[in-house]
Amino acid sequence: MKQSLFLKKCSKFCYVLFAVCGCLACTQNHKIEWPQVTNETKPWTRWWWEGNAVRTTDLDTVMRKYQEANLGGLEITPIYGIHGYEDRFKDFLSPEWVDLFLYTLQEAKQLGLGIDLANASGWPFGGPWVPPEDACKTVAYKTYQLKEGEQLSEPVRYKEEGFVRLAGHTPVKLADLKEPVSANADLQTLALDQVRYKKELPLIIVTANSDKGECLDLTSKIKPDGTLDWTAPQGDWTICALFQGHHGKMVERAGPGGEGDVIDHFSASAIDHYLSKFDEAFKGKDISYLRYYFNDSYEVDDARGESNWTPAFFDEFQKYRGYDLRQHLPALLGMDTPDKNARVLYDYRQTINDLLINHYSIRWQHWAAKQGKGIRNQAHGSPANILDLYAVSDVPEIEGRDLVSIKAAPSVAHTEGKKLSSSESATWLDEHFQSNLGDVKKALDLFFLGGVNHIFYHGTCFSPQEAPWPGWLFYAAVHFHPNNPFWEDFKYLNQYVTRVQSFLQDGTPDNDVLLYYNIADVMSEQGNRSLQHFSGLDRNMLESSVRESAVTLTENGYAWDMISDKQLLKTNVEKEMIVTPGAAYKTVLVSAAQYIPYETMEKLMALADEGATVVFYKGIPQDMAGMILSEEKQAHFKEMLDALDFHAEGAVKCARVGKGKICLSDDINALMNEANVGAEKMYQAGLQCIRRNSATGKYYFIENSSDRKIEDWIPLRTEARSAAIFNPMTGASGLAAMKRNDGQTDVYLELNPGETVIVSTSSQNFTGDAYAYYQNAGEPNPVSGSWTVSFVQGGPQLPASITVDSLGSWTDFVGDEYKAFSGTAVYTTTINKVPVADVIKLDLGSVAENASVYLNGDYIGTVIDSPYQLYIPAEKFKGQDELVVRVANSMANRIAYMDKKGVDWKIFYNVNMSARKKENVKNGIFDASDWEPKSSGLLGPVTLTPAMVKQ
Repeated sequence: MKQSLFLKKCSKFCYVLFAVCGCLACTQNHKIEWPQVTNETKPWTRWWWEGNAVRTTDLDTVMRKYQEANLGGLEITPIYGIHGYEDRFKDFLSPEWVDLFLYTLQEAKQLGLGIDLANASGWPFGGPWVPPEDACKTVAYKTYQLKEGEQLSEPVRYKEEGFVRLAGHTPVKLADLKEPVSANADLQTLALDQVRYKKELPLIIVTANSDKGECLDLTSKIKPDGTLDWTAPQGDWTICALFQGHHGKMVERAGPGGEGDVIDHFSASAIDHYLSKFDEAFKGKDISYLRYYFNDSYEVDDARGESNWTPAFFDEFQKYRGYDLRQHLPALLGMDTPDKNARVLYDYRQTINDLLINHYSIRWQHWAAKQGKGIRNQAHGSPANILDLYAVSDVPEIEGRDLVSIKAAPSVAHTEGKKLSSSESATWLDEHFQSNLGDVKKALDLFFLGGVNHIFYHGTCFSPQEAPWPGWLFYAAVHFHPNNPFWEDFKYLNQYVTRVQSFLQDGTPDNDVLLYYNIADVMSEQGNRSLQHFSGLDRNMLESSVRESAVTLTENGYAWDMISDKQLLKTNVEKEMIVTPGAAYKTVLVSAAQYIPYETMEKLMALADEGATVVFYKGIPQDMAGMILSEEKQAHFKEMLDALDFHAEGAVKCARVGKGKICLSDDINALMNEANVGAEKMYQAGLQCIRRNSATGKYYFIENSSDRKIEDWIPLRTEARSAAIFNPMTGASGLAAMKRNDGQTDVYLELNPGETVIVSTSSQNFTGDAYAYYQNAGEPNPVSGSWTVSFVQGGPQLPASITVDSLGSWTDFVGDEYKAFSGTAVYTTTINKVPVADVIKLDLGSVAENASVYLNGDYIGTVIDSPYQLYIPAEKFKGQDELVVRVANSMANRIAYMDKKGVDWKIFYNVNMSARKKENVKNGIFDASDWEPKSSGLLGPVTLTPAMVKQ
């Protein structure tokens, strides 16, 4: 047989495995082994309690199923109920509910499952115990123009016309609703999303601003009927009247006992009163096993109007900003000069930012900490710098499918030194029942690349054992549910996640660049809304230079984290590195911006003065954000800029500042080179990675993001004495083939599209067997002969077994029962001839959707995505070998059958089952009756290929 190209390279260039590397005696040896597994290294799932209709007998059964599926923990989130089970409903935080919660904690502890609890029934925080004074507020306004000698001819009044928005499908008129909302019966059926009652709003303030800059407070001159008792003196006057309104946002998807107003997130007393309900419910109870409390995103303003006010706002504004906003209402309303409008609006938004952090997030975290608990928080969607909100959280949590936005929460975990960063994972990957385990793995790998190391599936519904198939479900796919046919193989995906997270939770972050998350420009923009909402680098940051920089850094293989103004102020310089509480970085990158906070610019200059390299992409901000009333600060800002004496060095201009330098360029790669930041060159080959420091070297989680197989030497930007490869899907591990190359380490990798590995490098010597690299040693041999197909689990009925001579979708078998079937089928055949080789590659061809393989009764492995291949040692073949392939399809075909037959399985309150795609909507809800049968089973062709391990 011809020597492989791989072997030729090894021979020609003396590339050797470190198992036979010299110098073993000059350093310590350590074995190749996977990190320790805990319930935190395993994936968790959001566990919806629909209607809180859980029972102890069912809890025992389903929790054991979750544990057997290799889940590490459950986050309990009570939500809306199920029609027909009203007699089991329990009010959230009622004594009956608390007893069930305590029972769950006890059972979870015995099973080794962790437990988190959402601090609300649904989201955001709110409920029937939130009184009007603690509910979220909005500000309305009217403006008038008067000239000298004129009086206002109309009363200063604002009448809210009122409206009702529904999540459910039962028509409701505002006139039929009692006030407050909690006074209405059958709130589960009403499924109220937002309610504003028809009423006159209370006046906050009336001011008059003249064209000469004079401001008068006219509030005391408003008579009971709204008349303004005031005549305009000399000049032109703008009258501004503000009114406080009830925003009306209700808790989304609330379960029994959780329906009600959302809290005022900007009020300290509101969050204190809200959390006192939990104190009362748990008083004297042992909840020591509870780990974290959870908030399922801000999401207050996904409604009509904005929650943009709190009664103490004017006083809070003056405390935080140092001037009286009441003197500048025209600018707040966009009626002054463009420059002043931008500055006052920025300060208004910054005050909202400060209140959300200090009056809500910090108080919530301190409340949990007093109990010995922590908080997991989804900060995205908030009208604040989400990095600062994440910094308050013990575990910052993200969601989404955009890599640079996903990095928001993990960035804070890295810079702040938090062990865990979690994700709401696999939400709405596709339409209901269309996503398979391979799709889920792709979504999870993106989170891992972004820095997430604590996966939460979205999610799993509690479902009693007697509930008809498909059981109790949640309106947002994917359904990680024991009734899903993929459940039996779900444990293998979870095993994969556990192996990855065991590395990603170990060590420390190893990124080079701090990308300054400059939101000052966006916070200064006048628009249709008074507040801006942030979710990382998507939505309103899509066109920003910060996102442009993030994308460029990512595509070119630079390792980076985001950092906020507030977090930047905590950094210092050690040995030319910019040090945060959790990591050290080579540079901070500031992207083109018009505005920057004064304190931030001052800090950047100080970092350079202390020895750091600070780089600016496309220019340096020339102005400060907000209303800077201090002439001293204005002068100092100008002095800082004027002192920069730039000298061109190619595409980069640099200015010395103390021990360090400030550099600017329109070329990010040139800036990185100036800051001595190297890129991971594997990105040029179509690979992506995240890198962490280990005790003796580096960990790399590497994904083949290309559409081709990679078989090549891959450079790692680290020096190492040895390297080991860990395959998290198969569990294989071993010494890597590696070479040293000009200060970096090259590792030989074989990766199919979408495949991942973990490479661990070390300054010491690994000991163990070589990692098995495979190459074909001949042509594929088809597995010929007949297959017996037996349907072993699923429905609506188990079709009869069938013997086929060729493989294809079981939906093509004769009989409607095959077309409607969702579940598991076992394919059995006899292999009469096996190629002669040390290793046999079994290729299943195409599979719909996942398969587990058994040879002569021995479990070989599970495959969940293409290519559906497994390598089998030749000694496992005995002659006349029985090959069994257990295949599960999706829920889709059975669901489509039920919808065609009119079976009423959509029995859920609130939104019931909403569709992801409009073509799947009938009568306002999801419907699959038009679906054609989806291909199912072992589609083949199945082949055996002789293979060999490269030496």
